[in-house]
Amino acid sequence: MIRTRFAPSPTGFLHIGGARTALFSWAYARRHGGSFILRIEDTDLARSTPEAVQAILDGMSWLGLAHDEGPFYQTQRMGRYRTVIEEMLAAGTAYHCYMAPEELDRLREEQRAQGLKARYDGSWRPEAGKVLPTPPAGVSPAVRFRNPRDGVVAWDDLVKGRIEIANAELDDLVIARADGTPTYNFCVVVDDFDMGITQVIRGDDHVNNTPRQINILKALGVQVPQYAHLSMILGDDGQKLSKRHGAVSVMQYDDEGYLPEAVLNYLARLGWSHGDEEIFSMAQFCEWFDLDHITPSAAQFNTEKLNWLNAHYLKRAEPARLAALVLPRLQARGVMVSARPSLQAIIALYQERVSNLNELADAAEVFYIDITPKAELLAKHLTPEALPALADFTAGLPDIAWEPAAIGALIKHSVAAHGLKMPKLAMPLRVLLTGQEQTPSVDALLALFPREEVLKRLAVAG
Repeated sequence: MIRTRFAPSPTGFLHIGGARTALFSWAYARRHGGSFILRIEDTDLARSTPEAVQAILDGMSWLGLAHDEGPFYQTQRMGRYRTVIEEMLAAGTAYHCYMAPEELDRLREEQRAQGLKARYDGSWRPEAGKVLPTPPAGVSPAVRFRNPRDGVVAWDDLVKGRIEIANAELDDLVIARADGTPTYNFCVVVDDFDMGITQVIRGDDHVNNTPRQINILKALGVQVPQYAHLSMILGDDGQKLSKRHGAVSVMQYDDEGYLPEAVLNYLARLGWSHGDEEIFSMAQFCEWFDLDHITPSAAQFNTEKLNWLNAHYLKRAEPARLAALVLPRLQARGVMVSARPSLQAIIALYQERVSNLNELADAAEVFYIDITPKAELLAKHLTPEALPALADFTAGLPDIAWEPAAIGALIKHSVAAHGLKMPKLAMPLRVLLTGQEQTPSVDALLALFPREEVLKRLAVAG
């Protein structure tokens, strides 16, 4: 059975690269009827925080990437790691190392000065016929993995193809520090084995960890999973994606008004493709997704394309759902949303004209607050020729049915009576009602407001 995992370290928010990794791992499990496991790799006690854990969980929840098992926390599995380390010490695949950190630092400095690769020299590694130094008194040893000296470690990466690393390039990895805490690469190995992970899908910054992890798995005599390393995501400028590129936290995309389905659809196309398909549901994505069509080259983020996708999903979303998403944004601004006009009706009118939820909130806000149109807009549109038509239109408002067709007919009658073209009256109405020159159809706009509010706002024209 296929079993994949997403295993972030809670040292910060869930970033967009991690979200793509989670999406691909989730989709692969869904595609094959397998299980998707969420694991929190929180062994870095100095940097891991409860807030960062929550940020990861919030991001996964917002995206809708539900896990089948977990979340599992490495800090709750310390007993298991220590048991495996004791088994490896007994089997001779690991050994105690008493080299002090400062001694190791001096060794590496000497090696660099000689133009050599900085690495542990194996002074405490047991070998046939070798006499080990006497352990220093009062010193707690680290535990190192006894990495093979000869041959190569190789795997057929599901994205990058065949990768081979000479064992001579790998030194003996510390798998437990002197204080007894196990290290990252060791915990990952034990977790992947215990959780039955069959495919490890992760960023290519982990490629260098993979040969070490494979060797430990082989030393334990257990099945080695398949590996798929995803290339990095570059920013719009072609540089490595970072905070300076703007919204790289998943929840920041929520703050900026993106819909999760738009973000997911966009992430799915970052480094993977299915012909020329650009827009698809997550159900369709899971049906199509495979690892064969992931490009080994870096993917480049394109904010303009994400905005286009988000606008597409906004246009097709149910107004009731969008109203539920916009309401808290208005409340956060201190805007009191009343029953009239209907927020849902406002959104239905504007949702095809915006690219994010914050723009929808901007559009809706003017219906619920007192506005003061800019003087330059009033001077531009409340011209001497427009004012008489505006006055006639306003005088006719109390007596008509309050719906777009009747309002539109009154607008046409008013401009015709004064020999004007439609914009000469429509523009002053837009400015007086919203403070803006660009709005949807003016008759539909007016019909959203309560009649008394329209009369109040048009009274500014005197």
